[in-house]
Amino acid sequence: MTKPFDDYPRWARTLAHGIRARLGNTFVLHGNTLDLVPVPKTAATPRTTADFEPMAAFLANWVFGQREVVIEYQRANGAIFHTRDSHKHFTDSVAIVDAVHGTAFAVSLPRDPVQFCSLVDSFLKQVVQRQPSLGVAVVFPYAETLIPETAGESSAEDRAVRVFIQKWSADPALLSANITFALITENLADVSSRVIRSPQTLEIEVERPDEAERLRFLRATRGPEWFQARSELSAERLAQLTSGLTRIQLRQILSSVDEHGARLDPQALREQKKAVIEAECYGLLEYVESRFGLDMVAGHEGVKTRLRRAAKAVLAGRLRGVPMGYLIAGPVGSAKTFIVNCFTGELGFPCVKFLNFRSQWQGVTEGNLEKILKLLHAMWPVGVIIDEADAFLGDRNQEGDSGTSNRVFAQLASFMGNTEYRGKIVWFLITSRPDLLPVDLKRQGRAEEHLALFYPQNDAEHDALFRIMIKKSGLETPARSIKEVIDDPSGLSGADIEAILARALLVADEHGGDRPVASVEALRQTFQDFIPATSHLERELQILVAVQECTSREVLPEPYRDMDRGAVLARVNELRALLKT
Repeated sequence: MTKPFDDYPRWARTLAHGIRARLGNTFVLHGNTLDLVPVPKTAATPRTTADFEPMAAFLANWVFGQREVVIEYQRANGAIFHTRDSHKHFTDSVAIVDAVHGTAFAVSLPRDPVQFCSLVDSFLKQVVQRQPSLGVAVVFPYAETLIPETAGESSAEDRAVRVFIQKWSADPALLSANITFALITENLADVSSRVIRSPQTLEIEVERPDEAERLRFLRATRGPEWFQARSELSAERLAQLTSGLTRIQLRQILSSVDEHGARLDPQALREQKKAVIEAECYGLLEYVESRFGLDMVAGHEGVKTRLRRAAKAVLAGRLRGVPMGYLIAGPVGSAKTFIVNCFTGELGFPCVKFLNFRSQWQGVTEGNLEKILKLLHAMWPVGVIIDEADAFLGDRNQEGDSGTSNRVFAQLASFMGNTEYRGKIVWFLITSRPDLLPVDLKRQGRAEEHLALFYPQNDAEHDALFRIMIKKSGLETPARSIKEVIDDPSGLSGADIEAILARALLVADEHGGDRPVASVEALRQTFQDFIPATSHLERELQILVAVQECTSREVLPEPYRDMDRGAVLARVNELRALLKT
């Protein structure tokens, strides 16, 4: 037998259960709260597809549809009454307050949150005393604007509203009545932690739509004829390729296709998805899609073998042996970021790169990270790149920011270690100084594979790298071996060679012509002019700590494979001391 709430989204079923079981009267809905919500099918209103409406309207019309009074309050619009009798019940109560205090709030309700909450408080007292069976629901969208998490002491207004909400959530008379409060926010970290941590407050996450829910939305908003005429992708395939997107973002993509009149193909979808995600996480994430596979990487054969093995397992759905994450170490210019981009190209799923999500304002950093992690949870499979990880992540012992860094570190470490995401969210911590990374992030269960990259070790590797860099630069030259342009290329990184070729390209472009050409002699002069920007001591330290960190003998080049670990540690300590002086 179908129960009344079976057709509700999961978060709404959880909310309905909490209300019926009297687990509390105050619920904080967080996550994908700005999205559209599917309206359930009912016998009274048969339809082949579901309608969709904003969350506040869904709560008023469906979850609280049987309540006599449903009030929505937000700073911008003040009070909104969702049922026919809501306004009358409330203003009748306010009229009594007006009679006592000589005010006229019943004629014009205040938008000020403290005054409005005071009127709600009086109304609730009258309900409990005179109409205890009356069903009441009060919905607060954008709760972070009413009870924000702040650094230090909050304003008097914020404190007053917070006290009202805390008092209502703990009042035995209200708990025993048919009264519910719903606070809506996108990021839980933006709402006062005193309310969130209260045992009387229940948190419910609103997740982004999964593949089945996205397909339901696509079919509800566009018929089969639209996909035949406007899309090279079926509704089913489009639902698969839009992981992480909300219904509103899907609607934006479909509307864009309608507006421009072009057919939706895989490339156009990738570009639109990239634009949508970067717009949502503006300045927090960069959406990366590689045009290359691991064949474009010169050398590093052991590392490529291990990465290809993992890529085959992911594509075949054998996820249980796929590493949770990779620590990619190596000296500057050893193609760490490039090889990760190429690996994600082999995996066939998108990759995002963490940008600076930290802020000087209390609570904003945690809110930004919460937003990112919820998006990653929704858009898997996905690769996540954290470049310069040693400087970016910090550790749990940082001080001087009211504990923000400690909380961020713990939140990120917990998410990285969740085995539910094995093979679905693959982490790449890229660093030249893995010794500076906290062991909490390097341990097994987080960044499990520690792979080390090094500069070319022999003539064949140097030549292979040289040819790939020439191809990448677009420069034409008769030189086919690096020894033609430099006698001893040892110590040159891929980044060094790329920078040298860029100089040669600049000179070649100066002479005009459609095809930049550099002679062997011109290239030789450019190589001779180049001076590496990094000192040899720093590079040696980066190489040795990469050797220390590597968890596979297979990927270590011959010179480093059998190095005495004690000798390596001693030299590392010596180099650290030298570089400090």
